[in-house]
Amino acid sequence: MNTMNIRFMKYAVVAAVTALSVGCKTGDFTYTGPDYLMFADTMYRYGVQQSNEIFNVRVSATRAADYDRKVGVEIVDRESNAVEGRHFRLLASTVTIPAGRLAVDVPVQGIYENIGATDSLGFALNLIVPEDKQWDHYGTRTKVVMQKVCPFDINNFTGYCTVTSTFFMSDFVQSTNTMRLITSDAVEGKENTVVLHDLLYDGYDVEISFDSSDVLEPAVNMEEQACGSTGEVIGSLFGDGRVVMYQPTTYTSYYSTCENFVLQYFTMIVRNKDGSIYGSLGTYVNIIEWISDAEAEKLKEQGY
Repeated sequence: MNTMNIRFMKYAVVAAVTALSVGCKTGDFTYTGPDYLMFADTMYRYGVQQSNEIFNVRVSATRAADYDRKVGVEIVDRESNAVEGRHFRLLASTVTIPAGRLAVDVPVQGIYENIGATDSLGFALNLIVPEDKQWDHYGTRTKVVMQKVCPFDINNFTGYCTVTSTFFMSDFVQSTNTMRLITSDAVEGKENTVVLHDLLYDGYDVEISFDSSDVLEPAVNMEEQACGSTGEVIGSLFGDGRVVMYQPTTYTSYYSTCENFVLQYFTMIVRNKDGSIYGSLGTYVNIIEWISDAEAEKLKEQGY
């Protein structure tokens, strides 16, 4: 089975240009400085979906004018690895900020079918404006980073899957296997939720849910659940006899709709019978990859 290239799909987003209440009164303050034109952000993230929605890159002004202002936009090829016409289209090379307005959008469109699931693509844009309208502090350029976003389907996260976990490498596990073959099913009555059968130990099923509200931040959530007994995990009876796992708030667990995997952080603890914490076993990471029935049969032949 091919090794998946797991990448954290996060990019640093540079802070937006100072609040563009400029030109308008905010309390007792009115902006009276120079008139500059610039991109509102120095970096954008664009989730390219199957429907090829148009993405807008905003151009902003520090002051409103009593006339229309036309500005040019060009692609900076030497700072781009995405190819115009293949990976994206620049839908306007000139845009106009109408009189009395502070901003206008430059429309671009990704080309979904030409972008691979693991491609890391981006392109740079340069704003063509007179030198006296350029603010040296922000410059005239911005970068658009594109990420392919496949449609979410809960059924893609059901069936056979493999679990590779740092927990299997811990002192609590005696086996030399670092991977486990399990199955999952959609949970009836719970939206975008699957149950992972025998996730870490036989007889202990764990439910996880998928948050698809933000295509660029596909998050996985999990409530605290039992994942084994203290006898199996630690070797003796401790606390209430159960080892439970929960998702720590300090780390983000996420999934990929294009590659059908989940990267999940979890902390394992033992509680006392009164609910207080008896002790912690540590924080670990699961990589859960959904595979075909044929791949699963091959793994079974190998002893998984």
